[in-house]
Amino acid sequence: MTSTSRRAVTNPIHVFSLIWLGQLVSSLGTGLTQFSVGVFVYQNSDSVTEYSLASFFGFLPMMLLAPLAGSLVDRRNRQRVMLLADLGAIATVMLMWGLVTADRSGLWSLRSWHFYLPLAMGSACSTFRTLAFSASTALLIPKQHLGRANGLIELAIGAGQLLSPVLAGVLVVKIGLEGVLLINISTYLCALGALLCVLIPQPPLDEDARRGRPPLRTDIVLGWRFIRERPGLLGLLAFSSAVNLFTVLVTVLITPLVLSFASPSTLGWVVTCAGSGMLFGGVTMGVWGGPKRRVLGLLGANLVAGMALWAAAMPASVFLFAGAAFVFMFTSPVATGSSQAIWQTKVPPAIQGRVFATRRMLALAAPPLAALLAGPLADRVFDPWMARDGLLADSVGRLLGTGPGRGIALLYVILGLLLVVSVLAACLSPRIRAVEDELPDALLPPPTPLQGQHG
Repeated sequence: MTSTSRRAVTNPIHVFSLIWLGQLVSSLGTGLTQFSVGVFVYQNSDSVTEYSLASFFGFLPMMLLAPLAGSLVDRRNRQRVMLLADLGAIATVMLMWGLVTADRSGLWSLRSWHFYLPLAMGSACSTFRTLAFSASTALLIPKQHLGRANGLIELAIGAGQLLSPVLAGVLVVKIGLEGVLLINISTYLCALGALLCVLIPQPPLDEDARRGRPPLRTDIVLGWRFIRERPGLLGLLAFSSAVNLFTVLVTVLITPLVLSFASPSTLGWVVTCAGSGMLFGGVTMGVWGGPKRRVLGLLGANLVAGMALWAAAMPASVFLFAGAAFVFMFTSPVATGSSQAIWQTKVPPAIQGRVFATRRMLALAAPPLAALLAGPLADRVFDPWMARDGLLADSVGRLLGTGPGRGIALLYVILGLLLVVSVLAACLSPRIRAVEDELPDALLPPPTPLQGQHG
């Protein structure tokens, strides 16, 4: 045993806590970059389509690389996968910093589409890290506390969304986009340092691994076969795919909708309110852990989210929209934490990487299309309909208002309705309702420190 491994933190709870703390810090830096780059793209293009294309390239690698990432997570040391993913993320932010610096120096003219490749690269790194951390969580946390652990993970994301817009609005003025990107690099270094201080346990080998690793293609298919043979999980996956489609359309269009009646500083305040909702939702899940029947937490949270969208679509009001955004994002940790706990409990740890990758790929299959279509739908269909002399100005326009941004508001009403209908359809499915009773729990022994090592 090396001296490095003796010094590493090995107590499972402490390992999770350190990794989570690193994720909390890096989430703040990532939020700074996403907000700053998003505002740059929209203000320099004045196009919802170009703005939504940035989201499209951010989602695409999550879907395309998920099967490969899941197989590698199960084949390789999960801690090393996370380390390499963080190094890749640092390189990606450095690339964006180089692009912005070159523009400021007059070496070339920076365009919105120049960010598409770095955003895709960052998304690819995030895919590997997210799957590795998700598959490791069940090895570190007892199954009765998985809801709380997943709530804390959502809390880290929510903290970034809460603080980043406010800080970004100040920092971009003081130190520019280059400075914001350098801060993001420093936060990734903190996450990298946390990973270097711990030792993550690896799952026991499954039967395929003991007989010798099958070809990569066979490894990837295993995840789909596991889900397909369990109708309850398949139903949950279909429901999650629909919810993700609606959620991406909502989040992509928040910025142009708010900027249609408010300033960028007001947008920062609204996004902060949304982040506050996610933060408080994460705290709630971290303390509460979710309902005993986790499927009720998943469905109930999404029902509330659908109704929040209707409130957000009402005639332009910063306070009403901010309140609706708070409620909508509050439901996210509750729904995500409940769903994730079901999957972590029902899927054996040795194959979680492959199963979670398949789940991620299928659940995220629709969002890239949604991000690609969001701009054209808003620019060419819904906004013209809701213009002051548009097709729906004298009907729906009397309720939602007319003019810039009101087409997106109408789309929010439709998305809220579709979300509520999806929840009702899931409630009517006996396989989804009984998924926690029909499927046996995977064996999860209580996590303990590795023998001979100290946390």
